[in-house]
Amino acid sequence: MSLRVAVIGCGPIGNRHADLYQADPLAELVAVCDIRKDRCDTAAQRLGVPGFYDAPTMLATIKPDLVSVATGGIEYGSDHYLPTIQALAAGCHVLCEKPICNTIPEAEKMVACAKKHQRCFAIDFNHRFTDAAKVAKKWVDDGLIGHQLFINMSMWIKNPNESSPFYMIKALNPHSVDVMRHFGGDICAVHAFCTTAPGRTIHTTMSMNVRFTSGAVGHLSASYDIERGHPMERCEVAGVKGRLVLDDMWREATLYPAGNPIKQVYTNPVFGGHRDFVDTFRNRIHRFLEQVSAGTAPDAIDGSGADGLAAQKVLQGAIDSVVTGGVIQL
Repeated sequence: MSLRVAVIGCGPIGNRHADLYQADPLAELVAVCDIRKDRCDTAAQRLGVPGFYDAPTMLATIKPDLVSVATGGIEYGSDHYLPTIQALAAGCHVLCEKPICNTIPEAEKMVACAKKHQRCFAIDFNHRFTDAAKVAKKWVDDGLIGHQLFINMSMWIKNPNESSPFYMIKALNPHSVDVMRHFGGDICAVHAFCTTAPGRTIHTTMSMNVRFTSGAVGHLSASYDIERGHPMERCEVAGVKGRLVLDDMWREATLYPAGNPIKQVYTNPVFGGHRDFVDTFRNRIHRFLEQVSAGTAPDAIDGSGADGLAAQKVLQGAIDSVVTGGVIQL
């Protein structure tokens, strides 16, 4: 039996969510919602579902099983809080776009609300749900890396938009930090630096050093200043038994076993593989539908709200480090 799904937020990402729900056999798209009437009406007409201009009315009228929150707001996250709380309180499972929220106190309330109502709450961390990332995670879980020594992560994309001084840190790097935590576990200390590219008025490139609770160390380079068209992501995980490199989120994963010149490589196939970036959303959304349909416990959801909160705490630590110049203990 398919889950009845509604999408709150009818911008480009919300429309993408809606399209993927309509194409997924585990879901039935039953409504869309946006406070902007023009966007709501356009999406509702295109998708052939009812449109609503406020979330409480939509939730009370349609009573969906699951809601995607794809709103934006300040630092591309402030408008996630209220509709998520409303949907969870209405008994819905929620998939929220990243970042979970632009402030830590509100993000904590979102996670607490999901726990109170025993609902599944997830974040659209689509980078960890690709086939290449799954292969890399299996190498880690199978012990082929061994005791971890370091994780180096890079993510960059051209984004000319500007808002707060730390917009790039909060809006881009939930993905970066989630990938690092996905492979290395919790992060307990942060030290960061930022620079501003010519013609920009906010911090647009960051270098961040971290320590994991495991004792491993790591580094993140992130930028809103690199032109599109190039690879945009690289993750390297090294341990005493081997090293892996994940190039982009789906393109290729390579395992370099220690003391063995023969490496293993997963390459995205031409037929049956990821066709484009949209497929990363497809995989993430389908996994959440699978877990909710199977009755997965809320605290066992992949890419959960708790993971989203943990990532934002790391990023807030980076911001605090830039401001103070010191190492921030989390």
